[in-house]
Amino acid sequence: MDDRADGGSDGGPEGAVRAWRRQADAAVLLDGFHALKHAVRFGADVPVALAVDRAAVLALAADLAPDVVADLDKLLVEVEQDVLRALVPRLHPTGVAALAGRPARADHLAALRREGRTTPVVVLDNPRNLGNAGAVIRLAAGYGAAGVVTTGSLDPWHPTVVRGGAGLHFATAVERLGADELPRGPLYALGPEGADIRGLKLPDDALLAFGSERNGLSAELRARADQLVSLPMRPQVSSYNLATSVGMTLFHWSAHSTNAP
Repeated sequence: MDDRADGGSDGGPEGAVRAWRRQADAAVLLDGFHALKHAVRFGADVPVALAVDRAAVLALAADLAPDVVADLDKLLVEVEQDVLRALVPRLHPTGVAALAGRPARADHLAALRREGRTTPVVVLDNPRNLGNAGAVIRLAAGYGAAGVVTTGSLDPWHPTVVRGGAGLHFATAVERLGADELPRGPLYALGPEGADIRGLKLPDDALLAFGSERNGLSAELRARADQLVSLPMRPQVSSYNLATSVGMTLFHWSAHSTNAP
C-alpha cells in the first residue's frame, strides 16, 4: 500500500478517493478519530486518511493526542461529507476515516506462540457480538495482553469490531484460530461452576477463555481446560457482559503480576 494520499502525490482529494477505492477491499477500515489515532500510534501502515474537516481533526489531535499530530498532518486529506459518507458504512461523528494494512498473520502467530510469554492470551470461544469483541480487544490492549484469539465464524478484523476496539487491534495480536490451534499455556476457562477467581493466581502465560453470553463455552474448550474459574456474582443474576467478564479477569491477573502495565 504505497499510494500515499497526502494531498499532492496522487492528485489531492480526487486522487485520495481513487486510492481509497483501489485499496478498500483488502484494507482495514479505521472508522473515526480514535481508531486512526491508535493505528498511527502503534505503527500501522496507513496509506490514506480522509476527513470532512481536516483542521478540526488536527485540533482534536492537538488536544487529545499531540504525539500523532505531525503524522496526521501528513496523512489527512479533506473531502466533502457526502464523498466520505459514500465510502464508509456509517460515518463516524468525528468525520474521519482511514485505511490501514492488516498486520502479517505470521507475526501475530509468532507473538501468540512465543516461548516464555509473559502476559495472557484472551480466547473468545465462538463470539457472536461484533461490538463486544471490539471492546474485548480494547481491554486486552490496555492490560498489555499478548493477544486476542477468536474461534468460530466471527472475523475479529470486521470493521465493526475494529470500530469497537478503537483501532487497538494494532496494539496487540488479534487472530482467528481453530480450537485445536490455540497457543500453548494453561487454559483457564470462565464458567459459573468454576473455582472462585479470588482464590486463584492466574499465571502470566495463561489462556483465558470466555464463551458467548448466550451459549457459554464449547464442550471442546471446557474439556481442555486446566482450571474452571468463576467470577463473583450475586445469586439470581444471570451473567455479566462479555467485555465486563474479560475486564474483571484481566484486572485480577494484573493485581498479582509484575508484568502487568
